[in-house]
Amino acid sequence: MRRIIAYLVRFAVILIGYAVASLAASAFLNVLFLGYFGYALEPGHPTIAPALYFSVPFLALFVAYFGFMPAAVVILIAEVLGRRDWLFYALGGAAIAVVFLGFAHNVGDGDFDVTDNNVRLALVGCGMVGGIFYWLSAGRSAGSWRREPLPDPEP
Repeated sequence: MRRIIAYLVRFAVILIGYAVASLAASAFLNVLFLGYFGYALEPGHPTIAPALYFSVPFLALFVAYFGFMPAAVVILIAEVLGRRDWLFYALGGAAIAVVFLGFAHNVGDGDFDVTDNNVRLALVGCGMVGGIFYWLSAGRSAGSWRREPLPDPEP
C-alpha cells in the first residue's frame, strides 16, 4: 500500500512540475515578445502587469496542450532512467519545442506554420526554460520511486 501511495505522490509532483514548466515557458515567451515589440517592463507602467496577469496563464494553456505528448515521453524517459541533471531537462525542453515546430510545419495549414527564425529560436528557448523549471520543481527527484524500496508493513 505504501508503494501505491508513493506512486500517486510522484504522479502529483510530476503534474505540478508540468504546470510550473508551462507557466515558466509562457512567461518567458511573453517577456520575449514584449521586448521584441519595444515594450519595456517598467515598474510604474500601468498596463503591462495586468496584461501579463491574463496572458501568461492563458498562453500556458496552449503551451501545456501542444507540448503534452512529447513532454510525457521525456518525463517517462527521465523517470525510468532516473535522470536528475538540469541539462537533460533543458535539452528535453528544446526537443519538445522542436517536435512542436515539426508538428506545426506538417499540419498543412499555412497560417499555423512558424516560418520566422526568430520565433523558432524563441520557442526553443521557451522549451529550455520550461525544462529547467520542471527540473527545479519535479526533476531533481526523478526516479526516486525506483531507488527507495517502500515495503508494506507486516501485520
